[in-house]
Amino acid sequence: MSASPRHLDALTGIRGIAAWGVVLYHIRLSLTGLLPAPALAVLAKGYLAVDLFFILSGFVIWYNYAARIAGGGAGATRLFLWRRFARVWPLHGAILAGFLGLALVMIATGRDASGYPLGELPLHLLLIQNWGLTSALSWNHPAWSISTELAAYLVFPALVLMARWDRVPSAVLLVLTALLASGIFVLFAFKGHADLGADIPGLGLWRCLASFAMGCLMCQLWQRWQAARLGGVLAGLSCAAILAGAFAFGLPETAWVPSAFFTGLLALALGRGAVVRLLGGKALTYLGEISYSTYLGHYGLFILFKLAFVDASLQLGWGGLIGYLALVMVMSAVLYHGLEKPAQRWLNAHPPRWAQRPAALPAE
Repeated sequence: MSASPRHLDALTGIRGIAAWGVVLYHIRLSLTGLLPAPALAVLAKGYLAVDLFFILSGFVIWYNYAARIAGGGAGATRLFLWRRFARVWPLHGAILAGFLGLALVMIATGRDASGYPLGELPLHLLLIQNWGLTSALSWNHPAWSISTELAAYLVFPALVLMARWDRVPSAVLLVLTALLASGIFVLFAFKGHADLGADIPGLGLWRCLASFAMGCLMCQLWQRWQAARLGGVLAGLSCAAILAGAFAFGLPETAWVPSAFFTGLLALALGRGAVVRLLGGKALTYLGEISYSTYLGHYGLFILFKLAFVDASLQLGWGGLIGYLALVMVMSAVLYHGLEKPAQRWLNAHPPRWAQRPAALPAE
């Protein structure tokens, strides 16, 4: 495998769209005066973008690191973990510091700061807040998924080394994928939930680990099938069949969304058609590149925006909506170019002694 693998722009583009789906999800309750009920119902499902992120993450991590860890052992694993820290923590730490400043101001001015429990702050600093250690989301709510991603990174080397995956038949990989998707459904059903967004503190970790593992399996199938002319078509038809069955039988989202995302993303990775070219265009690709900054930064920005510009009704007009979305875009670009990437590059160039090894891993 090349140290600089071919970039799958369509997957990057859809990641950008998904990040904006989360943005609109978090502001939907301030749009009830602007949008009709059906549109608000669509926005209310924006949390499902996180499941897409998890599968995409598994795909990208497997593609970039699996062969290196399999061949490099403990040294490659240590450098992998440092690279992931350099990727996710600096931006998280900076935004968490901003939330701490906001919480201190609220405490000093006698406002309700119950959403920022100081006793939980160490968990957020360590990115372990959503490992079943808390009962509710707090501080920067979107960071819960980054916490569970960290758990996936820690498990990933063991997943790589647990089998000779190149010898596992594709049919077995598909069965394992089906078992993981079924496991998500069974776990949520056992807990009495039909929505993937339910009980994030209790179920979010397992939701992430299963979807991340599905992404790892998806990457292996893509590596085997990328030369197949009809691979993308067959994956797309499978996705369509899952969607049709889900709506025809009224299935809960826990029963079909992970499988639909898996087959849909696989179709994009294998495809070469107009949809793939559209999603892989420069504009959407750029949205995908800055999507981590969009995802982590928009929630706090909306809190500040409401304090500064929104009245007690908490409703946005068209001007307020356009203004906020424009600020999210500017903030995302500034954070990406001014903090996220520079910090990542610096940390990658200065690994601690325990993570150093002669053969460097790719940064992404």
